Amino acid sequence: MELALLLVSMAAVVLAATAVSDRLHVPAPLLLIVVGAVASYVPGVPTIHLESEVVLLGLLPPLLYAAAIQTSLVDFNANRGSILRLSVVLVVLTSLAVGVVVHALVPDIGWAAAIAIGAVVAPPDAVAATAVARRIGLPRRVVTILEGESLLNDASALVTLRTAIAAFSGGFALTEVGVDFVRAAGGGLLIGIGVFVLVAWLRKRITDPLMDTAISFLTPFAAFVAAEEVHASGVISVVVAGLLLGHKAPIIQTAQSRITERITWRTVAFILENTVFLLIGLQLDWILADVADSTLSVGRIAALCGATLATVIAVRMGWVYLTWVFRRVGEDPLPASWTFLIGWAGMRGVVTLAAAFVIPEDWEHREVLLLIAFTVVAGTLFLQGATLPLLTRLLDVPAPDPAEDALARAALLQQAADAGLAKLDELEYDDHHGVSDQIRSRLDQRSFAAWEQLATAEDQETPSQLYARIRQEMIDAERAKVLLVRGKGHVPSEVVSQVLGLLDIEESMLDAGSEAPERIRIGSLAFTAGRQCDDLEAYPAIDTVDDPACTPCLADGTPWVSLRQCLECGHVGCCDSSIGKHATGHFHETLHPVMESAQPDESWRWCFVHNLTG
Repeated sequence: MELALLLVSMAAVVLAATAVSDRLHVPAPLLLIVVGAVASYVPGVPTIHLESEVVLLGLLPPLLYAAAIQTSLVDFNANRGSILRLSVVLVVLTSLAVGVVVHALVPDIGWAAAIAIGAVVAPPDAVAATAVARRIGLPRRVVTILEGESLLNDASALVTLRTAIAAFSGGFALTEVGVDFVRAAGGGLLIGIGVFVLVAWLRKRITDPLMDTAISFLTPFAAFVAAEEVHASGVISVVVAGLLLGHKAPIIQTAQSRITERITWRTVAFILENTVFLLIGLQLDWILADVADSTLSVGRIAALCGATLATVIAVRMGWVYLTWVFRRVGEDPLPASWTFLIGWAGMRGVVTLAAAFVIPEDWEHREVLLLIAFTVVAGTLFLQGATLPLLTRLLDVPAPDPAEDALARAALLQQAADAGLAKLDELEYDDHHGVSDQIRSRLDQRSFAAWEQLATAEDQETPSQLYARIRQEMIDAERAKVLLVRGKGHVPSEVVSQVLGLLDIEESMLDAGSEAPERIRIGSLAFTAGRQCDDLEAYPAIDTVDDPACTPCLADGTPWVSLRQCLECGHVGCCDSSIGKHATGHFHETLHPVMESAQPDESWRWCFVHNLTG
């Protein structure tokens, strides 16, 4: 009962602190660490010793898997050079640099123990880095690099730590280091691929979303345990399996299974991620109590903690700038400001504390090593995590533009719809009921809704917004009627649940893929580089005509939603969401291939021939 009460209390604290952090505009990890540290000294709160097995086997696999299945394998591969330099080379360099500093300050601690604590504090945490990075809106490429680094660097750090412990016990040879790395990385890669193949085979034969999600829960633990049993890297195994399964999900899973898995893992990740930071704070009281009995002086301990924190930050900043200056030929270089943020976003987290507990209990000054780990975690989170938003603003690093996202989404949906319509034309069927016309109409409505997200006119409700508002009120009335019927008990409960589920799905589709109009209208939407074609290259963007208007709409007395301008002759017509669809009509009459938005502060173009934006 006490354990149950503790777990429920921790969950309640996590939810409350997260809600407060949103109101205070403070990253939840920082607030939760403070709450945990304060709570550790509150009478009646039990002392919680965070065991390494709990973190490495109970928390790390699901957290890594939840991050991996949401990480784009395409983006990961595009930035693999930067990711590997950070997740492997930088971890080893940090381990050695910290080892030198610690050994210099406390010579009797031994080289093996010094390098071991270096390996403990070397890897930035996936949860800490991305929790802060996504909240403040860092560029997507920066977030991709930070996520990719954090997915793999734990493996490098754990292998380095294991090597240092072996050296301390005397069972170590220098030639074994390379073999251990290769076995850990190669074995983890092969087992991860094997787990992916097995799970993919099962998923192609299972259509029940609940069964599919249950398999998803087993996957990270199975991948981790299988790899660790053969002394390979469980971290790499989980990451590889997660990346591949997330990449192949649209092919090997049903739509319902994907929706269920996505929502389930988002919930699990939310709870575990925030609980982790609360647990970190709860370690403070007993770590300080153990340090009080240390034979080292307070000044020596403070110097150790401060020097280690400074070394961790300095080595990372130096490495990212060194690799930026001497970047490989052919790589797409990051701006210097983005590089600085990657270096500054090296927050440590729960893996560092968990790895510290792996250090054998009979090692001299173990309690000080644990305090060093805690100091680096708390120091990087508060020093770097708290200042990252300010530095992002000072460096004027742009966040992902909602307007550009809306444009890319509309263009991609248009291409998908065109492919679907092309397939519809190829199919042979007897359509006596006008089904094909209904399909075309629904595809048009979906495409129109996406393009209408770009409408820049304020205080003007687009057709799709009007449809969503009216349909929402209708669904509310329908749901109320179903609930009224349910209360009378005349309809089987399974049928009622099915009908309510259908209404829920339709309601969720009203807002799917949409951004708040006020967010999209922030700033201007200029040229967006995408896949180019000859027509887009032949027609560069031009200045919009003054006071644009659709002449046919004015003549007919009909309103328009948005305006488009032909780049061949300058004709201005209304978009396809408008009643007249005069811009598309102009293309069919003249075959002028490219038009651009005639809306204020927009200069994106559309090629009618190739269905591409530019």
